[in-house]
Amino acid sequence: MIELNYLHLQHFWAVAREGSIAAAQRKLMISQSTLSMQIRDLEAALKATLFHRRGRKLVLTAAGKVAFRYADDIFTLGRELIDSLSGRITRGPLPFLVGVADAIPKVVAYRLLRPALELPEPITLSCVEGRPAALLAQLSDNELDVVILDSPLAPTVRGRAFGHLLGECGVGIFGAQALARNCQREFPKSLDGQPFVLPARSSTLRAGLDHWFEKSGIRPRVVGEFEDSALLNVFGQHGVGLFAMPTVVARDLRRLHGVIPVGRVPDIKERFFAVSVDRTFAHPAVGAIARQAKEVIFT
Repeated sequence: MIELNYLHLQHFWAVAREGSIAAAQRKLMISQSTLSMQIRDLEAALKATLFHRRGRKLVLTAAGKVAFRYADDIFTLGRELIDSLSGRITRGPLPFLVGVADAIPKVVAYRLLRPALELPEPITLSCVEGRPAALLAQLSDNELDVVILDSPLAPTVRGRAFGHLLGECGVGIFGAQALARNCQREFPKSLDGQPFVLPARSSTLRAGLDHWFEKSGIRPRVVGEFEDSALLNVFGQHGVGLFAMPTVVARDLRRLHGVIPVGRVPDIKERFFAVSVDRTFAHPAVGAIARQAKEVIFT
């Protein structure tokens, strides 16, 4: 069993925050050689390299990032313990770190994450957006509690990760009222030659739409292609073109943006997943998201 030296861990924590041994040494008022030796001893105990040197600065390795996060929790809790027993403070909100795939519409992300802010225990939500591969790398480094994706985990994903299906819904064609009302009759034939703003060709939804267009004999007039779902929606909401969205947010689109449905695309389903490093949801906010998704949002 590893005997963890908490003094060494605290000094590692200081070096990680300051970015160099020299800067940490001045704050801790111990010699650089002592500090370097303590870092080496900690690395030996953990059997992991915690820093890479980049010029004059020290940069955390993947293992170092994990160690730093645990050290930050340990010593933050230590300070809170002292302050709490002295009557100065109580423990603050529980951090909740979420990654959201950039292809997921923002209104869908809001609907999925909202239950985390309605728990009895206060939560501080920190949300980052990005490509799934980058977000999953952050998850494996314990920098995120959960990642929300619109596709299942690929077999090539490395590291410990478990995908949990939150739910699925249909896909509809939507548009600003003036454009959408002209296309509601004789759907889907009415879509032929109409302007569309579409997801980038690399997206799963775009592949499904292209297949449906071809099968239905529809030749859309593509006026825009977007990787950013939020930008696509803004163009669609302003009447530049028709666009596809999950049907689960149809009411939100009408209430918030005056956008109305034209019709539903058969045979296309949007599925949403919560990816964690645990088979079960360790963070209470993830459990709340999963329950709300299955019992309310996707029913």
